[in-house]
Amino acid sequence: MKRSEINAALRFAIGMLDTWRWALPAWGQWTTADVAANPEVAHYLRSRQLGWDVTDFGSGRFAKQGLVLFCLRNGILGLDGERSYAEKLLFIQEGQLTPAHLHKAKQEDIINRAGGDLVIEFCAADAADKTTASDVTVLVDGIEHQLGTWQPLILHPGQSVTIPTGLYHRFYGAKGKGAVLVGEVSQVNDDRTDNYFLDPIGRFADIEEDEPPLQPLWNEGGV
Repeated sequence: MKRSEINAALRFAIGMLDTWRWALPAWGQWTTADVAANPEVAHYLRSRQLGWDVTDFGSGRFAKQGLVLFCLRNGILGLDGERSYAEKLLFIQEGQLTPAHLHKAKQEDIINRAGGDLVIEFCAADAADKTTASDVTVLVDGIEHQLGTWQPLILHPGQSVTIPTGLYHRFYGAKGKGAVLVGEVSQVNDDRTDNYFLDPIGRFADIEEDEPPLQPLWNEGGV
């Protein structure tokens, strides 16, 4: 991605926060200069993957397949004394897809916090992570919903779904409904090791630096 594309995505996400009156921790507004001036805090944040993350999943088509994410809290998987839970905000545009993937270490709740409708589709997997044709049962705010393979589940603002480990899922903003501010509450997780994509995703290419960074991205080492 170009840095200008990343900056535009961040401005869009920050605009959503302003619209829906969500405030971030102080380090959520840090610049690269702030990161350099606070190395101990920056190390703490980076080691727990806290802060901003922007990806096009290697697609080169961010508007079609991409995600802006802000990790508010997380621990280090497998380390005693760390948080056992995590919380994120996801900023999803109309029709913008997060491709099918599953997790083996974390169970999560995906919550439509505000904005448009969120569409989530599921597919069962066997022990070898191969898809199956089995129906899927998920809890929507504690109520069981049975769905066929890749049958759309629509979450309106305020609704949430619990996604167990080992279940493929993909999601996108419903067209014609506006961008969606999504919350994720889960067990502690490591995005570097616990995202198993159904189809291969492209390589995360180097950023083309066509303008200065608006904010540091923790998925590129804090910049």
